Amino acid sequence: MYFIGEPIADMELDAYQDDEEKKVKLSDYKGKWLVVVFYPADFTFVCPTELEELADSYEDFKKEGAEIVSVSTDTVYVHKAWHDNSEAIKKINFPMIADPTGKMCRAFGTYIEEEGLSLRGSFIVDPDGILKAFEMNDNSIGRSAQELLRKLQAAKFVREHKGLVCPANWKPGKDTLKPGLDLVGKI
Repeated sequence: MYFIGEPIADMELDAYQDDEEKKVKLSDYKGKWLVVVFYPADFTFVCPTELEELADSYEDFKKEGAEIVSVSTDTVYVHKAWHDNSEAIKKINFPMIADPTGKMCRAFGTYIEEEGLSLRGSFIVDPDGILKAFEMNDNSIGRSAQELLRKLQAAKFVREHKGLVCPANWKPGKDTLKPGLDLVGKI
């Protein structure tokens, strides 16, 4: 399992994207922000609501210099079948990584051994491959793409503005803080 401030290891897995099976290496995303979204399984109830919201917000993430990858323990063939049969999942343009052995899920600490599934986890990795934020939920609790985007924007801001920090519910254009001083103001 990775901890905040640690580099993530490179690994290569199969993925489904743009109507084809392909290989994806995590090192392919060096130099970009990477948002890794783990979910339990295809053809479920909560997962398509989250993935559809991420698909609808994908351009906003890309404007921030980020790429999204989703990961489940399904195979690329199951990802393709879901993509072909679900209006919500047809919207997805980002890679859907297949992790049937649980290798990536175990590395990120989301794997549920007794079930062979992943917990619902979200990870933000900076352009140097360093883990900056993560959140894990019980599989019955869906996550918000907008909150994930806000966290990405905050991580990006503090990287670009050394010495400044983002208070609770910070959004771009809002006041920031400098430890030891009062409110800094909008930047």
